[in-house]
Amino acid sequence: MSSDFEEREVDLGRWKRALVKLWWLPVGGLIVGAIVGVLFSFRGGTNYKAAALISLGQPTSPGGALVNGFGTNPRAVSQIVTAAAVQAQAADKADMRPAGLRGHVSVAQVGSATGTGATRSAPLISLTVTGTHPLNTAAAANALADIVVAKTTAPYVGVKKRTFQATLDNVTGQIALINKRLAVIAAAEKASRNLDPLQQLVVISQEDNAETRLGNLIAQQETLQQQLAFAKEVESAKVIVAARSQKASAHSRNTSLLIGALIGLLIGCIVAIAGESRFSRP
Repeated sequence: MSSDFEEREVDLGRWKRALVKLWWLPVGGLIVGAIVGVLFSFRGGTNYKAAALISLGQPTSPGGALVNGFGTNPRAVSQIVTAAAVQAQAADKADMRPAGLRGHVSVAQVGSATGTGATRSAPLISLTVTGTHPLNTAAAANALADIVVAKTTAPYVGVKKRTFQATLDNVTGQIALINKRLAVIAAAEKASRNLDPLQQLVVISQEDNAETRLGNLIAQQETLQQQLAFAKEVESAKVIVAARSQKASAHSRNTSLLIGALIGLLIGCIVAIAGESRFSRP
């Protein structure tokens, strides 16, 4: 036991003498390693990532029940954006080759709900594209996000929005006509002061009917506006936040310098210890 301990002390002492004697090797390794680390930080290959935030929406039937389909399934989004035809379409819009998207597109669900509220929540999807060119990467992510919107709940909800909008335009037109009619009735009411009471009663009755009709149309208009807003903001898929490129894996100069210096120092120490034992060998 004591002999092993003595041998360890001898080895540690020999290593210390080697480091002191050949001190220039660790120092040289430290300097060379730091230089190599800095040069490595300047090398090309900086990657960028662009992430678009998409809401798949939560469409409802005319009766108000939730409509469950592939359009609200986050897995369907992954299948859509990884399809070759879809990536080719997005690459064409982003002015890049389809191969630049293959393996560089990822989809993740944001804030997935659990429990009873999971079936009522509108899925939020983060669609991320990585690449070496920032503008093309962002353009590809936004193109894929637009395709996801167009292929999920937007077509069905789009029909509802067009229907609501057409009905709303019709109601708005009727309100404008009744307002014109009320203006005419108001003028007739002023002129009816010189008429007999029966004719005045006819004018007042027409005014009451027009105002009642106007109130019903205004209530219908408000309902249609709410339905249209609900279809746009809640039911339909849409891009919440457009993609914008940012550096994803740029090499930090300080980190590269420290790592290179440590590796160089370690190599220098090993060389010094090995070299000292070789030089001191008879």
